[in-house]
Amino acid sequence: MTTMTEASVREFKMPDVGEGLTEAEILKWYVQPGDTVTDGQVVCEVETAKAAVELPIPYDGVVRELRFAEGTTVDVGTAIIAVDVSGGAPAVEPAAAPAPATAPEPEKKPEGRQPVLVGYGVAASSTKRRPRKDPGSTAAEATVQAAVQQELNGHGPAPVPAPAVAAPVPAPAVAEERPRPLAKPPVRKLAKDLGVDLATVTPSGPDGVITRDDVHAAVTAPTAVPAGVPQPPAPETAVTPAAASPGDARETRIPIKGVRKATAAAMVGSAFTAPHVTEFVTVDVTRTMRLVEELKQDKDLQGLRVNPLLLIAKALLVAIKRNPDINASWDEANQEIVLKHYVNLGIAAATPRGLIVPNIKDAHAKTLPQLAEALGELVGTARDGKTSPAAMQGGTVTITNVGVFGIDTGTPILNPGEAAILAVGAIKLQPWVHKGKVKPRQVTTLALSFDHRLVDGELGSKVLADIAAILEQPKRLITWG
Repeated sequence: MTTMTEASVREFKMPDVGEGLTEAEILKWYVQPGDTVTDGQVVCEVETAKAAVELPIPYDGVVRELRFAEGTTVDVGTAIIAVDVSGGAPAVEPAAAPAPATAPEPEKKPEGRQPVLVGYGVAASSTKRRPRKDPGSTAAEATVQAAVQQELNGHGPAPVPAPAVAAPVPAPAVAEERPRPLAKPPVRKLAKDLGVDLATVTPSGPDGVITRDDVHAAVTAPTAVPAGVPQPPAPETAVTPAAASPGDARETRIPIKGVRKATAAAMVGSAFTAPHVTEFVTVDVTRTMRLVEELKQDKDLQGLRVNPLLLIAKALLVAIKRNPDINASWDEANQEIVLKHYVNLGIAAATPRGLIVPNIKDAHAKTLPQLAEALGELVGTARDGKTSPAAMQGGTVTITNVGVFGIDTGTPILNPGEAAILAVGAIKLQPWVHKGKVKPRQVTTLALSFDHRLVDGELGSKVLADIAAILEQPKRLITWG
């Protein structure tokens, strides 16, 4: 029988999927040992301190082993999967003659089994199992022990019968291998969060693809009982759902890792490094809201994301153009202020994995339709959990829209490396003095936080006043922009 040689096995190492990252958590394996993979095929999804990323394998072959289990944090540069690239399927060696390179070492500590990660070590399979005892020898040992015990109890020596060959123990039934359900990564993540086995979900999407609605339906649907599986007798007194609910626990502990861990560290570093100052202004944005409705009918913006945030972003870009010194960063190591002649506009986004701030590269050079298109792509990608680490690097100024949660405004913390962040509050119909009369008008409150090492009160006030003036009279986008 032909065996795989070590020369034919390629190890795929955890790459640095973002600038300067040192580790990543394996969220999901899309392949298992024995699966055939091709160059460019996604084999797993990992979460870094910045985003969730799918990793493609760079060669063809057959998966030999997975070195780490899902949920394990792995250092960059560590091999996570081994693939046989010889072109043949992995051979299964007879138990009596294992390959020298993959033979399990004899156990030196029979009193306990040491826990290992899935696929870790040099075993040919993805898990290392304790050698099973021969049923016949086990039966013989039991007979001898019974004879010794009988003699100790005072019944005299008992004849020890010759070891008999025990009846073969039926092997446990092996579950029939099922094809892997078809579903997109966000749907798999949803199923994992809800505790739904995708193999039990009935797909409704094209070509048998499982959708988010299918997963939600599986949560509310009664669990089917497989045929032939014995069920325990029903208890005399029914247990109420509240008694079995995990919500009865007084505490729940959630590991801090991935995006949330990185965000927490960045916010603490920012709050205690940059001296924050926040200024506020309340603005009548009625004309801006009317312009939003008009732009939705514009043929040049058809199919694009047109909302108040689009015009607020454009107003901020115009204000930066009029006050460029606010688009800067503080270089502590070199004791320099770095003025940026470009604007990478960050948009804070709340995702299931935590707060992320992807940015629109060179937003200052984009037309309104281009900015609308970029905003739509940014929001859609973040919502699907597919924001790349590159999209979250190099930001120069940020907008956080707390108004979508019905909040009037807040005092935002600076994104590390940036000099300013604009918080946008909820837009509400309020009584407002307009042309000498009290009228219902659309009003919002803006808050601008800035690094007081870089931005003094005058500069910060000018920027915030310019944004407010544009939103109050959006025609200034033409005259100022």
